[in-house]
Amino acid sequence: MTEEVKEEKKLKEKPTPKSAWSTEEKKLIGTYGCQMINEDATQEQLMCKKVPTDAMIVSYKVKDKVHRDLVRGQRVSIFDLYFNKFGKCSVQNIDYGHGTL
Repeated sequence: MTEEVKEEKKLKEKPTPKSAWSTEEKKLIGTYGCQMINEDATQEQLMCKKVPTDAMIVSYKVKDKVHRDLVRGQRVSIFDLYFNKFGKCSVQNIDYGHGTL
């Protein structure tokens, strides 16, 4: 019976997608004066009102796939961070989030 439980757990576990940000790069986000709240956020996370009012939704394209992150910081600093990381024409949009804190 324990083997059945282990197999069920394996089926329920979803593989975690590979992050676009390495551990070292995540540490450097602060040097731009930014803070990553949610990386590759779901629509539910982007619409959450329990985040700071200065949170921004960043839409960017990597390998023809659009990603959305929830990030705090000044718009210019956020642009510089994503431009330096992903290159020219990667940043699609930077818009205000829906936070109320």
